[in-house]
Parts: sequence; structure tokens; C-alpha cells
Amino acid sequence: MSNENTSAITGAESLVRSLEHAGVTDLFGIPGGAILPAYDPLMDSKKLRHILVRHEQGAGHAAQGYALATNRVGVCVATSGPGATNLVTPIADAYMDSVAMVAITGQVPSGAIGTDAFQEADIRGITMPITKHNYLVTNAADIPKAIAEAFHIASTGRPGPVLVDISKDALQAKADFLWPTAIELPGYNPVTKPNSKQVKEAAKLIMESKRPVFYVGGGVIKAQATKELFQLAELTGIPVVTTLMARGAFPDSHPQHLGMPGMHGTVAAVGALQKSDLLITLAARFDDRVTGRRDSFAPFASVIHADIDPAEIGKNREADVPIVGDVRETIIELIAALKSEMKTGKRIDQEGWWSELNIMRSTYPLGYDLPTDGSVSPQRVIERLGKITGPETIYTAGVGQHQMWAAQFINYENPGTWLNSGGLGTMGFAVPAAMGAKVGAPNKTVWAVDGDGCFQMTNQELATCAINDIPIKVALINNQSLGMVRQWQTLFYNSRYSNTDLQTHRIPDFVKLADAYGCHGLRCESPDQIDAIIEKAMSLNDAPVVVDFMVYKDAMVWPMVAAGASNDDIKYARDLAPDWERGDAE
Repeated sequence: MSNENTSAITGAESLVRSLEHAGVTDLFGIPGGAILPAYDPLMDSKKLRHILVRHEQGAGHAAQGYALATNRVGVCVATSGPGATNLVTPIADAYMDSVAMVAITGQVPSGAIGTDAFQEADIRGITMPITKHNYLVTNAADIPKAIAEAFHIASTGRPGPVLVDISKDALQAKADFLWPTAIELPGYNPVTKPNSKQVKEAAKLIMESKRPVFYVGGGVIKAQATKELFQLAELTGIPVVTTLMARGAFPDSHPQHLGMPGMHGTVAAVGALQKSDLLITLAARFDDRVTGRRDSFAPFASVIHADIDPAEIGKNREADVPIVGDVRETIIELIAALKSEMKTGKRIDQEGWWSELNIMRSTYPLGYDLPTDGSVSPQRVIERLGKITGPETIYTAGVGQHQMWAAQFINYENPGTWLNSGGLGTMGFAVPAAMGAKVGAPNKTVWAVDGDGCFQMTNQELATCAINDIPIKVALINNQSLGMVRQWQTLFYNSRYSNTDLQTHRIPDFVKLADAYGCHGLRCESPDQIDAIIEKAMSLNDAPVVVDFMVYKDAMVWPMVAAGASNDDIKYARDLAPDWERGDAE
């Protein structure tokens, strides 16, 4: 422990000083009774910028967006009881998507814990299954150690959220400030260096394969291993698919990139996995949205699975070669092992494989039909948004049709430019995540691609953005309905649209709403307005911008694999399946 200042200070002062020592510069939160003692010394900090959000869920998603845009730990703050429980959704979201986040909550005085005191909730117990670790601190002297450990745990190994719950009396009591000089956590030792024998075995399998595929997950971006992935792909010439969470990990423009696999993936990406004889799985977790029905997923493939979290290996698919370790270190070693194999004159015979994949790719490209009634195509809006704003732009999305179209029709060339709620599928993620991303990357253009359903869950954070000079831009894909649910009702419930219509008579009027929040409000109602309105939005940088794109109501996301169906049953359009012949792998 370092004894920076032996004069006793309050736990609240200790918390502020601890955050400064942890390197925090920005945090998102709302004060309330139990956390209130911490807000007084926070006012005097020269290093911490606190951004007052309008809802604790917004604070949590903003912390996520900040973390994803900066590769630093995001921080959110809330009071006890409802303040803390409002953080549960973003904490669960961060846990599912491996986002480094520290949530700090106030708790009722320690003597009142367990008495059902005013605004008491056992937030530690509530979040136990959705955090990497969590703390209840009731002694002021323990605050620096808990904060130091929380940041270490959140940012090492597989990233994730950590909660620190601090009782009000601990914030008010005095103690010496002792910042740890070393973190000692028995039992927490994430393995980063891969087993060299396993890496060599993987290299051998790759060299022997005829139909290999790199199945790339979001952990490649978390590990900052995208340059190494590029080198590995170019060395081997093997096709690459990037999951929803890995968009941007490998350039869309690269000829080896087949796109996104899964429920709404490209036919080529889904087909490559199904017909592969070897899945080289890098920091992906065989999520059900990628695999479809698991017993029919990639039936002829052996599996190399590299992941920093040993719990993921073998969880959903048995691995023939399991490799536990940091994926960046794993790829570096794998490149060296493959080069050694190639020095002996070996090569990977993929000529037939690429011929088959290229036919699949050219026959079934991503595309969409324009509405016959002259209304605005949502896919066209998103495609033009990507073309006009460029590859350095950061995009956020919630969940639903707009999320899938943004994943499909924007070309991602760089990591950290696509931030979305993948595992939990949280409506309302986009606007606060864009806010956090813009705080973390103020020189980047940040667009939230949102649906009118998602937008109405967290759009109050536009006030936060306007007041705090955080000029995000929102592309509101307004189909006046809960679009993805409506799509399922069309396909599986005989077009019985139970409780999915959101708007009549423009309630709310999103342009007026934007204006009320101190933002620029624009509206697009015809296809010929799309480019000009996007360019207008790009020119407005003195305040947030909301563009209400009034789009065709019955547009659908294709391709599609129905939930629980086999990937072999992918539909390229309604009632239209690709004519591929799976056949046995050689």
C-alpha cells in the first residue's frame, strides 16, 4: 500500500481520490441520498468530469459506449435502491458483451442493511450473476482497495462489469487514504499466454484443411488484435467471417471477407460455416444467433477454439484443439507456427473452396428491394449514411431491424466503429452509448442508428447531450412500429399485428421533440431527400441532431434463419432459399 496522505479523509473523499488514481477522467451518473456524500468532494475534483444523465440506465449504457470507443474502463454512478436497480440492464448488457465497466452505487447505512430501509436493495445479490465480481464496502478504509481491484478485474482477462456498493456511513466516516501499490487476488489469474503445443497442433490442422474458415468474434477487438488478424488472414488466404460483435475487426473491403454469419448473416458467411471442414474460432462463443440449431451447425467441421475465458471453450461446441489465452498472443504464436509449417513447402489447398465460395457470394449478395409505393427504403437510408459519413465514423445501434441493417449495409473498415447490444439485445442502447462514445472520442463523428421503438426508451439523454455539448447524431429509422417483432408476426403469426404499432398522427413528433431537447430536428419523407438531409446533419455540429427518416413499414431483414432452425434453412428472401448443395466435406 502506498501511504500518499496519512491525514484522515472521509470515505467520500477517498472514493473521489481513488477514481483519480485509477485514471478515470469521465463518469456518468445521478446523485441520490445514499451516494450523496460522494457528490460533495466530486465538485472539487480537477480531474473528474461528471456528466449528469437523466436516467441511470443511460449512465450505464454511456459507460459502455465510452469503454468500447476508448478501450478504457467505463464508469457509472447511482444511488441505492431504484438508482442501483436501474443499472441492472446495462450491467447485464456489459456482462453479455464483455465490456469493461465499473458501477459505483450508494447503499443505506450499514446498520440499516437488511431492515428494508428506505431505498434499500441488495444490489450485490441482485447483480451477482451478471458481474465478474462485486463488493459491498462498509468501512471507509476499504474503499481504495475495492476500487483498485474493481478496475483491475474489469479490464483484465475477459473484460466485464464490476459493481462496488458503498454504505452511506462508510462514505461519511474518516480513514487514512492508502492506495494499493500491487493487486493481489488469490484465485484470479487470467491465463494470457497460450499453450505452445496447442498452437502448433492448430497450425498443423490448418495446413491439412481443405475448407477452413476464420470464425472471428468480438474478443478480437477487445484484445486489440485486429492487425494481427489481418496478418494471419493474408498469410493463409483463408476466408473470414466476423460476427455481429466483430464487425470492423477485419475490413469489409478485403476480398477474403465473406461478411457476418448468423440469423441475418450473408449467405456466403453462413454457407462457409456450414460447409467448412475446419472452424478457426478466435474469441467467439458459438452464440445461438450464429449457430442456429446447434446439432446441425457446421456438421463436417473440426474446431480450433481460442479464447481467454476457459469457460467458453466446450460450452456450446466441443473443441478439437482448445487454446486458452489472450487472442492477440495466440494469433502471434499461430502466425509463427504456420510460417514454420510453410517453410517445409506445405501449402493450404483452397482453390476449390474459394471457387465454391465465390459462386455463393456472387449469386447471393446482400441486397434489398425498393418500395413500390415510392416511400423511403430503410436499407437505402443506412447504406447512404455509411457512404456519406465514411469509415472513421462511430455507429451505435440498439436492437431490431435497424441494428441488422446497420450491420449489413454499412461497410466497416476499422475496429471500434460499430457499438451495439449483441448478447442481451437491449432496446434503448443506442442514444446513451453514442453519448458515451462521443465523450470518449470527441473528435470522431458519432451516429446512433436507432428505431422509433428503441429511441423512445432512452431519448431523454438528448437533454444530457445538449446541455453538456455532446453533439451526437441520430438516424431515426421510423417505421412506426416495433419492426423486428412485426416482421416475426408477418412470417410466423399470419400477419396478426398484436401490439406492435407505435404511432398514429405522429405521436410523438420527433422533430418537435428534438427541438424541445435543444437539438436540431430534421425529417426525411421521400427517397430524393436522403443524401441532402444526411449531408445537412453532418454540417450541424453545435448541438445534437435527430433525423426522422419516415421509412417503409413492411421492409424486412433478409437473409434470415428462423429462431431454432438449422442454418441450412436460411432464407435469402421470403420463401426463397439459396440453392446450395451442402455435400460432404472432402
